[in-house]
Amino acid sequence: MARLGADLKRRFRATESTPDTERHDRTPLGWFARALRVPGRERRVLVQTAKATLAATAAWLLATLVLRLPQPFLAPYAAVFLVEATVYRSLRGWVQQVGSVATGVLLAAVAAQVIPWQAVALAVVVFVGLLAGSWRRFGDAGVWVGVTGMLLISYGTAREPVLLGDRLLETALGAAIGVAVNTLIFPPLYGERLAAAADRLATALAGLLESLSDLVRRDEPPDDLDDLLSRTRDARSQVLAAEEAVGLTREGRRLNLRRGGPASGAHHERPLRTLIALWPAVSQLVAAVRTTAGRREHPFEYPWPDARESLANLMHHLAGAVQAVAAVGEPVELDDCRTLLKQLEERLVTAEEDGVPARLGLGTMTLPARLLLENLENRGSA
Repeated sequence: MARLGADLKRRFRATESTPDTERHDRTPLGWFARALRVPGRERRVLVQTAKATLAATAAWLLATLVLRLPQPFLAPYAAVFLVEATVYRSLRGWVQQVGSVATGVLLAAVAAQVIPWQAVALAVVVFVGLLAGSWRRFGDAGVWVGVTGMLLISYGTAREPVLLGDRLLETALGAAIGVAVNTLIFPPLYGERLAAAADRLATALAGLLESLSDLVRRDEPPDDLDDLLSRTRDARSQVLAAEEAVGLTREGRRLNLRRGGPASGAHHERPLRTLIALWPAVSQLVAAVRTTAGRREHPFEYPWPDARESLANLMHHLAGAVQAVAAVGEPVELDDCRTLLKQLEERLVTAEEDGVPARLGLGTMTLPARLLLENLENRGSA
């Protein structure tokens, strides 16, 4: 039962991993009210739970009332676990579940015929079954090779071909019902995750750029660089969460009858992919600023103050552009960024009086800023 609870949590974890950004009523009644009122995480959990209940009940009734199978406990069990987080996982899981149970049935039948002692047969079946179940093709269903064989040996039905066939039939039946329910009744999509992930990532990156802008603009040494490091880690976490959201949403559209609808999130995917692509340039810019600001003696001695002011302005405008990327359909203004970047690059080439150290300091910050601007300009092809 402990494993059952853990597996159920894992099956629905994809529908629960998006954190709330608002203060909500945390009571069960408040949660249920949000599920009925607002599309999103709560409603998807409620729908998937109802679908799993429907699939289990239908599998049990069909196995007992129509097929008259004795003790068809595997039918509802398989049905529940095939109501997966995506349609693709359900279809893949059906093949894996039936394959693993069939292997377990065959293993138990062979062991029962060859080994006359039940305890020895049980040990052999569990050992060989768990080893065989670790094959990656079985996926998460691999554990059922050993478990199915163990149940058949312990119940004493491994020597009865009819009962072995019943076990295989009820597993295939329950899995098929689970797949059908998940595919045909409100197949799950995760489009709203992309919109939320894009908003959070854009806010994190823009906030980081604004912090860099303030830091570069100062003449005095920074009080504490730990806060900048913490915000950088937070932004990195948002990048990883965004990549996960893109992967899950793409998988959710595979073989999904609703993949062309607005809930698929297709119009939010391109902005989010653009924001993810900005991270390498932003992290390089952070490293350059931290290195310069962290000098014990004469922090920000290079580049010169007027060049730093232009850099700070450029970072400020880049922050605004990054924030605008998350707003689908809104224009992203880059003219000021281009103008400031052009001024800085001209200074790198022409201002020989700055000296080599000042020009090197300016170049280490200008290059990632250029990369950032180029990614924003090429966001249509991201």
